[in-house]
Amino acid sequence: MIDENGMPCLIDPAVYYGNREVEIAFTQLFGGFQNQFYQSYHEYYPLEQGFNERAEIYNLYPLLVHVNLFGESYLNGIEKVIRKFFWYQKD
Repeated sequence: MIDENGMPCLIDPAVYYGNREVEIAFTQLFGGFQNQFYQSYHEYYPLEQGFNERAEIYNLYPLLVHVNLFGESYLNGIEKVIRKFFWYQKD
């Protein structure tokens, strides 16, 4: 698309409004951005302690979506999180 001045424009078809930690976690799921992005974000609006652990849980949903769309190659990541946070064995 272009605007009234002929400049290219992009419309995000997946606009998100929600918990900022979920969005930041998603940026890290497939490699992340450059460190400068996260450092600048933290300077402006620091994440709460424990974010790195919560990020793994936040990314379960997008991993499940990827299993559905692209196949079982994403199962290892899901199983890793489940084992870390949810897996238990009965005695």
